[in-house]
Amino acid sequence: MFEQFTSDARAVVASANEEARLRGDRRISTEHLLLGVLRVQDSGAARALGVDLAAARAALDALDRMALAVVGIDVEGVEQAPIPASRKRTPYTSGARSILKRSVAEARKAGSRHIGSGHVLLAILTCKRPDPAAELMDHLHIDPTAVRDRM
Repeated sequence: MFEQFTSDARAVVASANEEARLRGDRRISTEHLLLGVLRVQDSGAARALGVDLAAARAALDALDRMALAVVGIDVEGVEQAPIPASRKRTPYTSGARSILKRSVAEARKAGSRHIGSGHVLLAILTCKRPDPAAELMDHLHIDPTAVRDRM
């Protein structure tokens, strides 16, 4: 499937992998793909979101802390070690795989034979709660309809 991805879409996927590693997550999920879009600064997709990478990372950390607090775990002052970069392949969650497949559908709908970072973002925008990317967009007050219009 990745042979149809443009260089910026491949950069989004590679950045999602790096974001998962930096957070210490063992799987690439939808929120990592959203962070990946934000890491590819040259893409119109990142600009359409209207938030920066640092704000999204902070919001994701806040969501994690809130989720842990609900079950009585206080992580204040505890840092998670990143996954070693030597790891050969980080698996995708079913949600992330679904977004990558929907990216192909978004490109076809637009009449394109190649999948760009914008198509990945359009697929992410279809996520609904309780999906992690949808939760993150909600926390950041990102309106998927407004982003789609800006695209």
